[in-house]
Amino acid sequence: MDTVFLRLRSIVFVVFVLAFTQAQANQGQQQNTLLIVGDSLSAAYGVQTDEAWVALLRARLQSEGLTDWEVVNASISGETTDGGLRRLPRLLEQNDPDVVVIELGGNDGLRGFPPGVIEKNLARMIEQVQDAGARPLLVGMQIPPNYGERYTRAFAGIFPKLADQYDTALVEFFLDGIYDQEGMMQGDGIHPTAEAQGQLLANIWPQLESLLK
Repeated sequence: MDTVFLRLRSIVFVVFVLAFTQAQANQGQQQNTLLIVGDSLSAAYGVQTDEAWVALLRARLQSEGLTDWEVVNASISGETTDGGLRRLPRLLEQNDPDVVVIELGGNDGLRGFPPGVIEKNLARMIEQVQDAGARPLLVGMQIPPNYGERYTRAFAGIFPKLADQYDTALVEFFLDGIYDQEGMMQGDGIHPTAEAQGQLLANIWPQLESLLK
């Protein structure tokens, strides 16, 4: 009986030591935050949340061993650069992110907002992110030539210009390989389908990965 009792005590002790060691390791592991501030392209518009590129990103982080990263998706369908700029200070304060994905501007362009205003809003967002000690990733967009070639060129030029000015990472065109491919856009011609979500992640991952590792 005493032998059985001693063995049980030994097992309990070993389990306790292992649990304590794991707890200490977890405490020593720094938790990082990736904040996404975007519009409907990142808010899973028209697709299931678990099919969207942000959900695929979370799975990718796990598969890459980047388990110390938490993804906070603050994207809202219909969001503009003005709305994102207004929300950003509170988001930065609440989440203290290490990396911030700025995926905005598409709704501004579709509504014909002045390119100068869009550029100013995005510039202020980048500045706020950098001032908070985080690294921004700017996601570029292009729009159909509804407002003429001059406006279309001016809009597309906003993103590389800001990336150069602030020396920030840039995804040149979020919908590359999607907008002109059959079955990759929803009926409205604006939002990607569930089948396109993997390509969205593929478009953003190379630049994002370099910021996470």
